[in-house]
Amino acid sequence: MFEHFRYIAVAALLASLVAAQNTTLPHPGDAVSIGKPIDGNYDGFYRPQIHFSPPRGFMNDPNGLFYDAYVDPRRKELFEFNVLVLDSPSERVAKASFISTINVYPTLAALHEFNSGQIIPRILLQAISIGPRGHATSRDLYHWTNQPIALFPGSQGEGIFSGSAVIDTNNTSGFFPNQTDGVVAIYTLNTPQEQTQDIAYSRDGGYTFTKYKNNPVISINSTQFRDPKVLWHQKTSRWVMVVAYAQEYTVGIFSSPNLRTWTHESNFTHRGLLGLQYECPNLVQLPTLKNASAPSPFAANNVADVDSWLLFISINPGAPLGGSISQYFPGSFNGTQFMPYDGAARIADFAKDAYAGQFFYGLEPSKPQISIAWASNWQYTNVLPTADEGFRSIMSVPRTAVLANTTRNPHALLSAPYNLSAIYSGNEPLVSSQSLANESLLVDLSERIPSRAISIMMRATSIPSTNASGQMNFTLLSTTTGEYLRGGFFFSGDSVLWLDRGNTRGFNNEFFTDKFSIAHLVEPETGMLTMQVVVDRSVLEVFLDGGVKTGTSVFFTEGELDVLSLAVGGLSEGAMVTAEVWGLGSGWQSEMMPGGNGTQSISRRW
Repeated sequence: MFEHFRYIAVAALLASLVAAQNTTLPHPGDAVSIGKPIDGNYDGFYRPQIHFSPPRGFMNDPNGLFYDAYVDPRRKELFEFNVLVLDSPSERVAKASFISTINVYPTLAALHEFNSGQIIPRILLQAISIGPRGHATSRDLYHWTNQPIALFPGSQGEGIFSGSAVIDTNNTSGFFPNQTDGVVAIYTLNTPQEQTQDIAYSRDGGYTFTKYKNNPVISINSTQFRDPKVLWHQKTSRWVMVVAYAQEYTVGIFSSPNLRTWTHESNFTHRGLLGLQYECPNLVQLPTLKNASAPSPFAANNVADVDSWLLFISINPGAPLGGSISQYFPGSFNGTQFMPYDGAARIADFAKDAYAGQFFYGLEPSKPQISIAWASNWQYTNVLPTADEGFRSIMSVPRTAVLANTTRNPHALLSAPYNLSAIYSGNEPLVSSQSLANESLLVDLSERIPSRAISIMMRATSIPSTNASGQMNFTLLSTTTGEYLRGGFFFSGDSVLWLDRGNTRGFNNEFFTDKFSIAHLVEPETGMLTMQVVVDRSVLEVFLDGGVKTGTSVFFTEGELDVLSLAVGGLSEGAMVTAEVWGLGSGWQSEMMPGGNGTQSISRRW
């Protein structure tokens, strides 16, 4: 049986941010219509091919991700998707927040009324504080198909902000008689007076929604109360919600028997990095590996018999490197209160472009969970050059997640790419080497990989536990402009993972930090270290030792990065590095073909 994923990203583009954009996105005009997917160009120079991005307009927080094996063999996600950003401020005031839903294999979006199988929009012109919601579907979280809009705000001045989605298998809500696959979306309704938590339900697998007539389900008379994430807590047989009291640095925990009536249980407050506000909390149960460096880390005898949970909190602004960032807290949860294992603040990504990650609802808690994050930063997301191609912002690759016992950190989050083999462009790597000691390997990428997306894996072995030396690096170079993107790992001294995007010239901004680094200990028991790098046109993600350290960085070049160099030098005696480079196919190829939901293709810059 095919699996079915969906996620709803119901995030809002505030009016102040819309007005701040100094590059105007294309006007989609009459192309956006009820019951018709939004089209877009998926072959632009900067357009990633294995990362999800909206057909057109602006997108931010991923919300409402859920796993559903009942409906059909597809995965869905929802995201906030700013379809209509018009040419002048006066036009924006009138029309800028048309809400649209594009169903991509993880997506939910704008709100609709559902009546006798027909989609009936509440209103087409919304207050400028809200953008359209995207909706798409996928079988593997890499190949996407855009779907029609599913949800709209209900009246002028309303905005649908971030939220989540669940499958009400037992019909606790009463919305789904004789049905085990009803979908309930839980989201923040934003108005000038208040932020409340509302719900809507879908009887057709998340393609259309009906708003609950007795909304809101939670109201506390606050304008800073948002981003509900809901899950089913098996031990107490209740729904649990975590939601941000944003400027109070507090995550509230609520419970409900039916998704309609909620009781406040406890608060998690003033922990970790504070910044200026908390946003987008997530609570998820994760398996814990006894030893992350075990030869077979996911073997049954290496999975600890503990009930571990992860509370994920994003902050913006106020990240150590500026802008937005996410942090996580491992701990225990009894259905009413979350207790962290310790007082440490753990940052989820050492670079600058990973925010508001959300975990899929409905996965078996004893297995690795899957998440997707927004791959951008609020310091510069509204001025990125992708606007010239009609879109702005992308998601990270889908990532699996477990907790693990590592050196000096017994509760580390391991976050690694989900099943990249599903997107390999061939049965063999582009190039591989089993014996990189103190040498380099050059790979000509020009014309070989139409997607311009690759995966690099470098594995170091026999690294001494003391006095190690040497480094292993990667460099992507443009032979036409001389630009380059690089990173690597130093084994000597503090043993540091580093990234450098400072020699790319397609974007210049005072907040666009160009270099990143983080210390990491080579596991002394194994003397091994792995570095996986995913590069996709304008985004790079690096994963060290199965994701115990991750870095996400967007970048913008003027020329194509058409040569890859893998270099190893100064290694300790007996140490060795192996390497593989895989080409990655396009997840949007079907959208770029005639009849592919109307999505457009254009010629490359190179």
